Amino acid sequence: MTRDTIFALATAPGRAAIAVVRMSGPEAGVILKRLCPIPAPRQAALRVIRGLDGQPLDEALVLWFPGPNSFTGEDVFELQLHGGPAIVGAVAETLTTLGGRLAEPGEFTRRAFEAGRLELSQAEAIGDLVDAETEAQRKQALAQLGGNLARQGEAWRETLLSALAFLEAQIDFPDEEIPTDIAEAAREPLLELAAELDAAIADVRGERIRDGLRIALIGAPNAGKSSLLNALVRRDAAIVTAIPGATRDVIEIPMLIDGYKVLLADMAGIRAATDEVEIEGVRRAKAWAASADLRLWIVDTGQGTDTDADIAALIQPDDLRVLTKADLGRRNDPRPEEVKKAVRTSTVEPDGVEALRAALRAWVSQAFTGTDTPTVTQLRHRILLIEARDHLARGLLRPAHDAELIAEDVRLVAHALERLSGRLDPDAVLDRVFSSFCIGK
Repeated sequence: MTRDTIFALATAPGRAAIAVVRMSGPEAGVILKRLCPIPAPRQAALRVIRGLDGQPLDEALVLWFPGPNSFTGEDVFELQLHGGPAIVGAVAETLTTLGGRLAEPGEFTRRAFEAGRLELSQAEAIGDLVDAETEAQRKQALAQLGGNLARQGEAWRETLLSALAFLEAQIDFPDEEIPTDIAEAAREPLLELAAELDAAIADVRGERIRDGLRIALIGAPNAGKSSLLNALVRRDAAIVTAIPGATRDVIEIPMLIDGYKVLLADMAGIRAATDEVEIEGVRRAKAWAASADLRLWIVDTGQGTDTDADIAALIQPDDLRVLTKADLGRRNDPRPEEVKKAVRTSTVEPDGVEALRAALRAWVSQAFTGTDTPTVTQLRHRILLIEARDHLARGLLRPAHDAELIAEDVRLVAHALERLSGRLDPDAVLDRVFSSFCIGK
């Protein structure tokens, strides 16, 4: 079946100095020849781009990438046009008339994947690179694009092949003069693989870099949560009022801490609510706080230090207690054993939240300890690695004489890892992955 020839604007829409239009597909060379003389492969050349009537549309730099030595593995060309909307519109209309079709989101990258130019994890990394908002996200996406997960997957595959060789020898040649415990030789590399999978699954840094660390501000109503949120993000993101219970929903504000994305959330004060709206707000607050990576326990020491049972149920040992309104005096200080976990703040004094900022920077630094690049960066990766680890655990529990059953478990491990690379994923999974890309990628 002949593929469509697709095109898209590869730069942001709107008025700009330069607009890049790219086209890929079996008719790309024929269409380019209608627009201008084709330049030498992979060499930029200045050309007059002409419409169907022979009139000039623009003067542009043209690049020609004949397949299979192109990003998509097909014939590809790029037009570096002047960025006026009228020029882009005229070129797009001409390309459509000549038989081109506007690309779907992610269609260029999907064609690169289907041509074997990329593994699925590398294709996902392109989407992450385009969406990167922080330096840490950029570095991680580049490492993934460079084949970080693909190389690790290949190493795991080699381990599985070595183990299968031992198992198959016992299964296929039971009467030959081979060691009777040859299947047992597969156990050591499989145990090492199990440890590596466990380590990759346990490492959540990749997903946290990509999606952001979640920090919840929890406490009683009117403890100063909204004021503290505004001070930390340096803008009026949440409404501050003396009326207790003013915040009803979860307010999520992204911010950067030492180059890492953090999602800071203000929420309803936790108490025994009476009206229906506040009850729902407290429920949402508890749910968000329970799933957060860190909870800032906001305490107005002027209101006393007794801990609400619902708040206490949410607190984890590494959470941070934040004492607000320090500018109003010491008043009701917390008990001595609680002070060592506390940070005093004031949102009205200069540098009143700097101690808290320093504590958050230290916590973020600890959360991302380690110089190696995380293997797992998305939930899809984690799910497949857990599936592979479960099959492997079952195989390792079997006695050595059940070589056939162990070999089948090892094959299921390999199957899960091949789905990680995308080679065995059904079209529905690929559709979901590439639909999140922008058009032109």
